[in-house]
Amino acid sequence: MLAGQGVIRGLLGPREVPRLWTRHILNCAAIAELVPRPCTLVDMGSGAGLPGIVLALLLPDVEVILLERMERRAAFLAECVDELSLGNVQVCRATAEELAGKIAADVVTARAVAPLERLAGLAAGLARPGGLILAIKGATADEEVARARPVLRRLGVRDATVVRVGGGKVDRAATVVRLIAGR
Repeated sequence: MLAGQGVIRGLLGPREVPRLWTRHILNCAAIAELVPRPCTLVDMGSGAGLPGIVLALLLPDVEVILLERMERRAAFLAECVDELSLGNVQVCRATAEELAGKIAADVVTARAVAPLERLAGLAAGLARPGGLILAIKGATADEEVARARPVLRRLGVRDATVVRVGGGKVDRAATVVRLIAGR
């Protein structure tokens, strides 16, 4: 679905197809070990369903909300959910700002959404107090956390840790910024 309609609809670049499994799907699958179960999970800015659909497939006892503001992306996600018969997934076409305070998820995930300083504020509005925010980041995650410290303090984030998951299971371990939502 990603290699076909995902590319045709512009959700994934054609040059990404050869590394779809290693860079995208397995990278997202690696963060499953950070998700407590059972729980509710919001995948913010779900786009092509990475990591939301991957996590829903791996963790059937997790209720997943794929949050996507763009209609064409939300339509693609709905088609994927139907095709894969994912009964634990709901597609919600909205922004994080629109749902802030209306959802209290145990876990909020994000991949390629925004710099941590902005992402943390958006995700905090969707997480319950004490909930996890898992932001898949790249090699500069430590620097992003350092730059975001003032914002994280203001938001009441209780912990900001860079973790690497999937080591020994995937070619390149996934780098995740794990935050514990405050208030």
